[in-house]
Amino acid sequence: MFKSIREEIQGIIERDPAVRGWLEVVVAYPSFWVMRYHRVAHWLWKRRLRVLARWIMQMARWGTGIEIHPGATIGERFFIDHGMGVVIGEMAEIGDDVTLYHGVTLGGVSPSIDSDEQRNVKRHPTLKDRVIVGSGAQILGPVIVGECARIGANAVVTRDVEPRSTMVGIPAKPVQLSRSERGAIDRFVAYGTPLDVSDPVKADNEALRDQIAMLKARLNAIEFSLQSTENDAPAPMPSGSDSAPRPAKRAGD
Repeated sequence: MFKSIREEIQGIIERDPAVRGWLEVVVAYPSFWVMRYHRVAHWLWKRRLRVLARWIMQMARWGTGIEIHPGATIGERFFIDHGMGVVIGEMAEIGDDVTLYHGVTLGGVSPSIDSDEQRNVKRHPTLKDRVIVGSGAQILGPVIVGECARIGANAVVTRDVEPRSTMVGIPAKPVQLSRSERGAIDRFVAYGTPLDVSDPVKADNEALRDQIAMLKARLNAIEFSLQSTENDAPAPMPSGSDSAPRPAKRAGD
């Protein structure tokens, strides 16, 4: 247990440059304290002491501003930076070395009706090892976020995320990373969003503009070809008696 606590403190120090030492983590970081509560509450939850477990996490919520259901499964060296407004649902599964920022929701999208039929159904996300989720992001439903994936700030994720990918936007879409970013995907990036990441909406708009320009060029070429064909065609013979063919004269006329 003490080894796990030491590793968690060290993980916070490594991921937050504002930390000056282990004592600051212990006295001033809500993530550290909410995880102390959750470890106990989760142990009670698995032994079916459900009401006591919920009460402990309610106390933790009042003290830290972080809401974690005692049924959620959380790995080692988990860190919630800033913390306020984070919500983690009952069926959520979180791997090792995962980082969340304030305002993140790991929630479900199942309807509130027929809740009895949903009690033992997987309805919250699964985050694999070393995932980073930026502030305000919403990961909804029983989706799987692959290892080393990054979810940008305020993104809304409702589908599975491939390992080592970066998702931004509403709904979240993968973005193209630079060569240097792809080579350093295992490096920790605050808020899960590289500074030189491209805007997928802007990229789509630019692709559409390129396609429109290409179609206009092809249409102009077709119009020019049709005009050239009309100009090269022989002129139609004018109508009237003067232009009508005369019958050949017969012998003796």
